[in-house]
Amino acid sequence: MIGTDIQRAATLLQEGKLVAIPTETVYGLAANAFDANAVSKIYMAKNRPSFNPLIIHTNSIKRLVQWGITIPEKMVQLAKHFSPGPITYVVPKSNRIPDIVTAGTDAVAVRIPNHPLTLQLLEKLDFPLAAPSANLSGYVSPTNANHVQQQFGNIIPYILDGGSCNIGVESTIVSFVHPTPTILRYGGIGIEAIQEIIGEVNDKPKENGNSIATDNPIAPGQLARHYATKHKLIHDNPLKHIHIYNLQRIGIISFTTFYPQVAKENHQILSPKGSIEEAAQKLFAAMRKLDEMDIDVILAERFPDKGVGKAINDRLKRASILE
Repeated sequence: MIGTDIQRAATLLQEGKLVAIPTETVYGLAANAFDANAVSKIYMAKNRPSFNPLIIHTNSIKRLVQWGITIPEKMVQLAKHFSPGPITYVVPKSNRIPDIVTAGTDAVAVRIPNHPLTLQLLEKLDFPLAAPSANLSGYVSPTNANHVQQQFGNIIPYILDGGSCNIGVESTIVSFVHPTPTILRYGGIGIEAIQEIIGEVNDKPKENGNSIATDNPIAPGQLARHYATKHKLIHDNPLKHIHIYNLQRIGIISFTTFYPQVAKENHQILSPKGSIEEAAQKLFAAMRKLDEMDIDVILAERFPDKGVGKAINDRLKRASILE
C-alpha cells in the first residue's frame, strides 16, 4: 500500500516489518537497524548478496553518539555543511549494530537523509533505519513510490510516499576508517565541495578507473555491475554506435543533445537547459522509461565529469555492457 501515514510506517517498523521510505536521493527499503531479523528481510526482499553492507539512517549526530558510534572531527565539519543531505559517512562500527548490517566488517555507513517525511518518521523511532535502495538488487534505483510498487507489489507492507526524489542519485560515501578521508562512491555531493571543507581526500573510484569493485566492501555501491537496465546499455558517445545498431531500435539518454538519427520519442534528454543537477534528478526515471519501451539498445552519453556529473557517469558506467 502507498500512503503518507507516518505513524503507520513507524508502527510497522517497530513490529520488525519493512517500509519503503522517501529520501532526497532515492527511495529506501527500511527496517530497524538494531533488529537482525528485520534487516534479514531487506536482503531477502531485494535478493541482495549478504556481503554487501547497508547504510543506517537517523536524524541527528547526537543519536549516533548515543548509540556508541565514534564521530571523527572531519565528519563533524562535513555534517555541519551537508547533513541532512546526500552524504554518507563510514566510521568504526558500534556494538549496537548487528553484523548483518555491516556484512561482518568493523565499519558502518551512516547518514542523515534530507526529506521531511522521513525525518519526521525517524523522530518517532528509538532506533536507526537500515535502508538500501528499494529495488531488486542490481536494478535501477527508484525515485518515486510507483517505482517501488512496480518492483515489489505487495511484498512490502507500506510505501511512504514522499513524491519524486529531488537529488535522484544515491549519496556520496566518504570513509573515515582510512588514514585519509576517502571517497568510496560518487553521489549527490561533488568531491570538489567536500575538499573545500576538509581538504585532501582520496578519490578511490578515480584511482581504480571509476570502479572499486571488491569482494569485501565496507559500504554499498561498490559492485562493478549495478544500476543495470534489462535492455543492453552502452555508455559512450552515441555517434560511435548509432550506425552499428541502425537496423535495431535505439533509445538515447543525453544531457542536452537531440540525435536526428533516432526517433524523438526514443530520446530521454535529461536537461535541455544544461543543468547537471536536473540531469541527475531525472536519470533513473529516464533509464526505467526506456527499459519499458520496445527497443533493443540504450545509448547513453558521457556527462560532464564534475560535481554530480561524476555520479551520473558512475551509474551509467556500471549499467553499461561496454565498461
